Order: sequence, then structure tokens, then C-alpha cells
Amino acid sequence: MSAIIPSQARMSAFLVKMRAIMEQTQAKRIVPVNRIILGITGGIAAYKAAELLRLLMKQGMEVQVAMTEAASHFITPTTMQGLSGKPVLTSQWDDAGNGMAHINSSRAADAIIIAPATADFIAKLAHGLADDLLSALCLARHCPLLVAPAMNREMWQNAATQRNIAQLLADGVRVLGPACGVQACGEEGMGRMLEAEQLAQDIAAFFQPKLFSGKQILITAGPTYEAIDAVRGITNRSSGKMGYAVAQAALEQGAEVTLVSGPTALAKPQGAQVVDVTSAAQMFEAVKQRAADCDIFIGVAAVADYRIAQPGTQKIKKSTETLTLELVPNPDILAYVAALPNPPFCVGFAAESENLAKYAEQKRCVKNVPLLVGNLAQQAIGSDDNELVLFDDSGNRVLPRADKLTLARLLMQHIAQLYEGADQ
Repeated sequence: MSAIIPSQARMSAFLVKMRAIMEQTQAKRIVPVNRIILGITGGIAAYKAAELLRLLMKQGMEVQVAMTEAASHFITPTTMQGLSGKPVLTSQWDDAGNGMAHINSSRAADAIIIAPATADFIAKLAHGLADDLLSALCLARHCPLLVAPAMNREMWQNAATQRNIAQLLADGVRVLGPACGVQACGEEGMGRMLEAEQLAQDIAAFFQPKLFSGKQILITAGPTYEAIDAVRGITNRSSGKMGYAVAQAALEQGAEVTLVSGPTALAKPQGAQVVDVTSAAQMFEAVKQRAADCDIFIGVAAVADYRIAQPGTQKIKKSTETLTLELVPNPDILAYVAALPNPPFCVGFAAESENLAKYAEQKRCVKNVPLLVGNLAQQAIGSDDNELVLFDDSGNRVLPRADKLTLARLLMQHIAQLYEGADQ
């Protein structure tokens, strides 16, 4: 009998494992899933819809594709069904339910995205026409509608199209793009549909809670560069990705963002006021000029702790002798802001290579900030994803490994909770 009864230790391990599985399952259930109808109309940019679908699903969205008859001449329903795992809606008469696909599908959606939206389909939307399934879905919707225009530059500039776009905006429709660039016809100008990556980011941003409306947030990002001579310097391997992700998340959640950035190769977050700096001293000066006017300060930048006491104005020539450099401390930007007479809500970052919990909590106490975000440098620097640990008065909380924008969105939600509590 004893041979078939698990030991107490094995049973305890089994229960712990089952409890973890149940907790993970419950956590997944409480995370809201955005249900999207992705409408595709008959334009050459329809090929981008396949990548857009993939990116939306990658973000955890549930996507139902609906296509016009013209769209199927550019990309097949079979392709979109294979990518989405769901039958593609193409005709009002194909509905297996009560024959009201335009009602059933729109009621279940959190948003309808039309990408690409041709000039013809935009005209339908502006005038309330519903002569096919997709236009009927839009007319019968109870959810937001977003459109990504795609057409020849002359069609975009046509007075009729501009009137129709103005009407959509007046009706509360969100218009994403278009962009300026080379078009399929060989001409160049406005009318090109935004790339799938940008659209996916804009759609995800649309669903973010606007927790910081009217708030001024000052963020530092990237490395600093401390000159040794005319061609050499001291810096670090920070890419700036985390800081730029935090800026993007803050913008998505309604903040007015000023980003003080060290040297990076990243595209500037659209909508942010960006101040480019090189050295720690320049970053410090930029922050000093703006700190008093912000509600929240987030110091993400990997600021060099030291600089050269006397940097050379010319290149130091190589020799066989040992070169000695005198280093002096750089100003502590986070500590300065936190010590202001009426400081903003301050958030610091700590990149450590070991003993993260110990060093991060020490830094939080020394700098006297309500929240410090810790990560391991060897896992974070230059990477597209990361794992964060949040240290505040209530203890610490782990944000599991994910892409940096996802982490930034979760971080901003945590900051909003702390800020609201501190403001009361």
C-alpha cells in the first residue's frame, strides 16, 4: 500500500504546482482581451493586412477578419483565415446563424479597424451607405471605428475625399495616417497606408487607459557620453529602448511628455517633445530647466557616474606609456529632482549586475524616491525584452519578462496608482 501512496513532500510539490497553474489560469481570465474586426477593402495595400493581423494577434487581441469582394482580388480570404484561425466574413448571406452577420459580429467587437480604407469605402462611411457586409458592419456598430486610408495621392488630395475625411472625424471616427511615400503607381506623396507595425502600435495605444490626461511627464533615456579627447569617450551599452518605451506608454495614456535623450539610434516617439543631449552635464541642465514644471519625473537614462576631469581638446596620441585618467563624479540627476522643495513624483531606474533586490532598495532609500524600477543589466541592455522588479513602500513586485513596450505600459499603470495615492 505504501508503494502507491505519494510521499508528503511529493504531494506538497504537486499541490504547489497545481495552485500555480490555477493562479495563472485565473490571471489569464481577468486580463481583458480586445476583440477586433479587421476590415479589408480593395486596395493594393491589402497585402499589409496580413502582417497587421499577425501583429494584433501577437499582442493578445482576438481578431475577426471581414473583407469586401474587391479586397479578395488583392489578398485571399484563405490567407486571412489561415492566419486568424477563423472563417473570414465576406458576404451577408454566408452567416450560419440568423442571417444577420452585420449585427452579430459588430455587437461582439470592441473596435472595427478598416485597413486599408480606400477612397470609395471612406465615401460609403461618410454618407452612411451599407451595400455590402463590411459597410453594414460599420453602420450597425456599437464600438469605435478606426480607418487607415490608402490611395493614390491625387485621390487623397481630392476635395471630395477631404470632405469625407472631415465628416468621419466629425462623427468620431479615428483616422490613422496616411503617410507620405512612394506609391504602387510609381508616384510619390500623401496617401500611402501606414506600415503594419505602426498601425498595430496605434491600435494598441487606442485601447490604453488615459490615466495621465493633462499631466506633464519628464523622462530621461539612453546613455550619456563623456569625452576623453576629441575622438574618444566613456559611455555604456544602453540602447535607450526602455526609456523610449516608457515615453511611448506615457503618451498612449494621455500624458504630455518631454523626453531628454542621450545618443541613440531610435526613432523619436511621435507626440513627445524631445531634447537631445550628449553628456551627463547636458542632461542635468536640461532636467533642471524643466523639473519644476512636471508632475512626474522618470529617470530611465543610464547616466555615466563619472566624467573626465580635463578632457583633451585634441586626440591623445598613442604611446607605450601608461595613460592615467582622472575621473570626477557626475551630478546625481534623480537625487537632485527628488530633493527639490516641491518635487514631482519621482521614479528611478537601477540596472545592476548582481544582488538586485539589495542594491535597488538601497538606492531607493538613499535617493528618497517612492518608486524604483530594477533590472539586471546583462539581461536588459540592448535587448527588445526585459524583466522588471518594482520597489516601493509596499515591497516589491515582479513584472515578468515581456517586450519593453508591454512592460512600460504596465509600469505606467503602477505609477498611476502610486501617484493617485500620493496626490490624495
